[in-house]
Amino acid sequence: MVVDLNADLGEGGGHDEEILDYVSSANIACGWHAGDADTMRQCVLWALARGVAIGAHPSYPDRQYFGRTEMTIAPDAVYAGVLYQIGALQAIARGEGAKLRHVKPHGALYNQAACDDALAAAIVSAVRVADPTLSVVGLAGGALVRTARAAGLKALDEAFADRRYRADGTLVPRNTAGALIDDEAQALAQVLRIVRDGSLATLDGASLAIHADTICLHGDSEHAVAFARLIRLELGRHGITVAPCPPAPP
Repeated sequence: MVVDLNADLGEGGGHDEEILDYVSSANIACGWHAGDADTMRQCVLWALARGVAIGAHPSYPDRQYFGRTEMTIAPDAVYAGVLYQIGALQAIARGEGAKLRHVKPHGALYNQAACDDALAAAIVSAVRVADPTLSVVGLAGGALVRTARAAGLKALDEAFADRRYRADGTLVPRNTAGALIDDEAQALAQVLRIVRDGSLATLDGASLAIHADTICLHGDSEHAVAFARLIRLELGRHGITVAPCPPAPP
């Protein structure tokens, strides 16, 4: 049994280098919600040194609210913005002898693309133009991964170690009580249940079937490194290998 663990980097959480010791993929902020050229390059170098797969983490243009504010932007503008951000990280990675493996939208862009076919199509189009061998990471079972597969791209269904879910498979909004899991044991239990059983408990206590190719460990939370260390150790104890998802064929 194999699973990919990913973390969002370059967002100012202060744990980037440490958390890379425990994950197999890194989603690097591309400047629109956090980060800049220097942080992108530093994260690329850290990931390269550890053999961690590198991906772009594009966002809405929203540094003020960290990319977590829902926006209504024309699909053409979303396409251009995502392509721009991927291209920036591609150039920096290429300069260090690295290649991007995936693209995972951030925050509100991620959540809206899980439910909005037009928005998902704009993101997928940008990925395909940037590099059709890039995998698209999106909420498990959502519109983004479905659209990517329909377009012939490789898509990775993602689940979260530290987020609660609603019965329809969407994430509980961060401003809702109980949305975040800040207890190590609960986060570990959720990850193990997702990987071994293909299910999780929703916020209201129901059982939700879920398939996950990759699991996100948020790198900017207070417990980020402790969560990552514990989850990586316990996955190994249960015979589960942590490794990047295989790249799409050229």
